[in-house]
Amino acid sequence: MSTRAPARPGSRAAGLQVAGLTRMSGCDWPGRLVATVFLQGCPWNCVYCHNSDLIPTRAPGLHAWQDVFEFLTGRLGLLDGVVFSGGEPTRQLALGAAIEAVRGLGFGVGLHTAGAYPSRLAAVAGSVDWIGLDIKAEPDGYADVIRTGGGAAAWRSLDVALASPAGLEVRTTIHPGSAVDVLGLARRLQAAGVRHYALQCARPAGAREEFTADGVGWDERFARLAEAVAGVGFERFEVRSG
Repeated sequence: MSTRAPARPGSRAAGLQVAGLTRMSGCDWPGRLVATVFLQGCPWNCVYCHNSDLIPTRAPGLHAWQDVFEFLTGRLGLLDGVVFSGGEPTRQLALGAAIEAVRGLGFGVGLHTAGAYPSRLAAVAGSVDWIGLDIKAEPDGYADVIRTGGGAAAWRSLDVALASPAGLEVRTTIHPGSAVDVLGLARRLQAAGVRHYALQCARPAGAREEFTADGVGWDERFARLAEAVAGVGFERFEVRSG
């Protein structure tokens, strides 16, 4: 007979590379007060990324998952849920075990993703309550934004998210140098079945030094874009101006 002690709750996610933890946030899951767990590593290289320190995939985590889990056990009754963000959280194979552990505590679970790994998103989409999905451009416009391939994967992830039972917010981030046809993108997303859409203005905080969110007349241009997208017909449309 084995005498091995049973695994501690949450230990199956021990390999998670946790880069950061926001202990209380009111903006990472609309309408919910949450803790946000930031996971290391992203396969993409967006010029405006405001978490650029989280891009390297080989960087070790800064927090042990078990410490995060123990913190969360002490927040029961004080938080509505937990959001996994990044980086790109679906890159990490231990994400599913972490979601299972958090749900086991009784928390709701939210997920931020850019959709780089549609099959991995599909594996966890049925276990989360809400997804915040970044769609950065139409499929053939991704290279200009992420500086590598990936548009087809992101749009397959959109199909996964739309088919899942989770609540869904799709968002697009733009900046003065963006070549994205925002209005055309918004119309395509609305036609695909997106009901909740957010247009976000990139902010320089956390981005590389060479990135700037300033441009001649940019505030006015962004306001006009937002007004045009508001007329597309989403059930819920939000503007986030950084």
